[in-house]
Amino acid sequence: MNKYIIALTGASGVIYGIELTRQLLERGVEIHLVASDPACIVLKEEMGWTFTGTVEETFKGHLPYDNLIVYDNQNIAARIASGSFITDGMVVIPCTMATLAAIAHGNARNLTERAADVVLKEKRPLWLVPRETPLSAVHLRNMLVLAEMGVSIIPAMPAFYNHPRKIDDMVLFMVGKVLDGMHIEHDLYTRYDK
Repeated sequence: MNKYIIALTGASGVIYGIELTRQLLERGVEIHLVASDPACIVLKEEMGWTFTGTVEETFKGHLPYDNLIVYDNQNIAARIASGSFITDGMVVIPCTMATLAAIAHGNARNLTERAADVVLKEKRPLWLVPRETPLSAVHLRNMLVLAEMGVSIIPAMPAFYNHPRKIDDMVLFMVGKVLDGMHIEHDLYTRYDK
């Protein structure tokens, strides 16, 4: 069974991370998910989620799959913080500029940043889906630093050649682009073909 870490941070567009998680879970992939406190706030604001129990209970309530493991972002002793825990890679979706900067400069202050640091040191694939505009020179420099280390930067920039009719079409396009980067087959969007 394939095994990936997915991290949700506090950028707008958390629906991308939820949909990617759902797509992978439905394919039988083992997902190790960590969400920052700001990501949970965005889930409340953008998706109407309520957190009445623990973060794990809330995620399991919305994504009731046995192959989903949820972690507390403050638990830097979790197994995904160790290089001895083998995964096929990690996706940070959506990725805030603060998280991107921390990963670029090895400033691991929480589980998301530590797990990304481990993925980098172990030379495993790392995909970041930044969702910010406009981009400052600092943001662009940090992305270049990461790209030069082999990190895949997949900005949340939906296309229009596939004639999206609703938000879900745009979400599926972006999730499909991430799956493309992960080399996972899908049919989530119509590919350009002229």
